Amino acid sequence: MHADLSRLTFHPERHYSAVVAQQGRVQLDADANEQTAIQLHRARTLAADLIGRYGGPRGAAGFRVEYVGGRHDIDTLHIHGGRYYVDGILLDADRPAPGTPVPDEDAENAEDAEDTAAPPSYWTYWDQPDAFRDPEKPGDRLPSPAQSPFVVYLNVWERSVNAAEDPALREVALGAAMPDTAARVKVVWQVLPLSLAALAIEDADPSKEVVRVAFDKWARRQAAATARLAARSERPDHADEDPCLVRPDARYRGPENQLYRVEVHAGGGAKDATFKWSRENGSVVFPVDALDGTWVQLASLGHDDKLDLDVGDFVEFTDTAYASRLETLPLLRVEELDLPGRRVRLSAEPEPGVGRLPHLHPFVRRWDHREGPRRRGRTATLKGGAVPVAEGEWLPLEDGVEVYFAKDGTYRTGDHWLVPARTATGSVEWPTDPARRPLLQGPAGIARHFAPLALVKGEESAVDLRLAFGPLAIGIPAADEATLAAEEQAHREELAAEGPSHGRSQTTAEAESAVEGDE
Repeated sequence: MHADLSRLTFHPERHYSAVVAQQGRVQLDADANEQTAIQLHRARTLAADLIGRYGGPRGAAGFRVEYVGGRHDIDTLHIHGGRYYVDGILLDADRPAPGTPVPDEDAENAEDAEDTAAPPSYWTYWDQPDAFRDPEKPGDRLPSPAQSPFVVYLNVWERSVNAAEDPALREVALGAAMPDTAARVKVVWQVLPLSLAALAIEDADPSKEVVRVAFDKWARRQAAATARLAARSERPDHADEDPCLVRPDARYRGPENQLYRVEVHAGGGAKDATFKWSRENGSVVFPVDALDGTWVQLASLGHDDKLDLDVGDFVEFTDTAYASRLETLPLLRVEELDLPGRRVRLSAEPEPGVGRLPHLHPFVRRWDHREGPRRRGRTATLKGGAVPVAEGEWLPLEDGVEVYFAKDGTYRTGDHWLVPARTATGSVEWPTDPARRPLLQGPAGIARHFAPLALVKGEESAVDLRLAFGPLAIGIPAADEATLAAEEQAHREELAAEGPSHGRSQTTAEAESAVEGDE
């Protein structure tokens, strides 16, 4: 997540079940975040073990899909409410009910308000909350089922949200000069189409089982990350041959503790992929108030010289929609600062359609790379403002921190690695083997999850591919005659064991009852 963190310490292979606070100790964000991660891991693992890879509660399962043909070739889907689980992650498809405003005293306006049509109770393909589909983009439009059936599926992942994207997270009582407090992690679900050809299905009318098996194979390929990275603080040349050779600057030389974030910018193979990096985990963001060509007016220019913008910085101009779409946007260079006006001039105008709508909360995110890593006098040329991936060699970031991309990797936009650097040790925290060689690691995120929803064959002809589960609780059965007889016998034995006095009292009572009956 893009948040101002010290480090992330949760590792499921360590099998920790709780974080235990100790008295008189410093409280760190990493400890609280690890406790949250432990609870999420346990809850989602249990849900996935009980439910399976995906499923919804019978009678309340969400994401029932209907295909609806539209005018002018703009078709849509109706996505009905309810709950669904994908890999143990709870998804809620219910559409919030609109609020009821206070009636206007003006009778005419009140009548107009009553005439305003309420939104439907379901989502549509075009207004689902986190997909941000655009009818003007041909790639976003639904395929035509008349030409070929297609599968509708769920794409699920999580992303961080801060006060720049959701101003309601900021406590206004702290004042505008204070930084925001805690960030949030949001479950993103997107209902998207997928052709049968992508699933390697040649049959034009496949069965449910065939589609599910093919989809699971496709989902495993999509979820698997082949890119691997290692990190280290710089080592002197020939250190492996001569362990006694230690250069004084062969360490992390930064003035402060940092959490470096190395993130894939443009995906694909190594020849096409690029990356960007931040020493603040990509958490330095600036809400945008206005855009005028290449000039961007910001709500703030930062709280100090460490978290501000400077000429030469590379920034990502984006908004909530593009952050959820995970699409690559060019990184732009800051060319000029207007401090009194809180404005910056960028090297180019941002992409059309990005950051123009205030309700999508446009913002600028700062990255800390420059014109590419310099090594032995060689400078890498940036591509789209990002650093080209070079596999099989150590690439310097800054202050002795280096990263290494393994060969033959496939890179996905948004995948990232976190590298804590500490001044106390002069090194980075990264797993190593017994010989202290850095180990190659897969990305820390983004974890992607998928589930099939329907096979669309035509209007009002969607084959439901969802799975459902029933409740585990059952009614308590009534006791049978054998059980009642056993309970009565146990009661008699208990009375007999209480002693003769109780027996005489019982005999007397029985005799008196007999006499009364004779009378």
